[in-house]
Amino acid sequence: MSRLSDRTARRTGVVRRKIKLAARGRKRLSVFRSSKHIYAQIIDDDKGETLAAASTMEKAMRGDGKKGTNVAAAKEVGKLIAARAKEKGIKDVVFDRGRYLYHGRVKALADAAREGGLNF
Repeated sequence: MSRLSDRTARRTGVVRRKIKLAARGRKRLSVFRSSKHIYAQIIDDDKGETLAAASTMEKAMRGDGKKGTNVAAAKEVGKLIAARAKEKGIKDVVFDRGRYLYHGRVKALADAAREGGLNF
């Protein structure tokens, strides 16, 4: 019987392999979701560097008693990452959901990034 960490690592690897094959030179919008926060990065896999990042850990996102655990916070992070990508001149990305299902906070972040001007 396999351990949970082995299965999640394998699922992450399968998703990431498919994304890298389908990317065709586009940057990768990677999402990490913890129990308290959500993070998004735009990564250039050719150079191995992060071009833009946004999360609910930032001071602007944590004000007025906001939480990073809800869909509204994920939408704000999606808008913020789209704005930072526009500043860098990035329009086309490929969405990397990692091991997470395309549902809830992950879907909200993706939809907000699309509304902000990213194409994927």
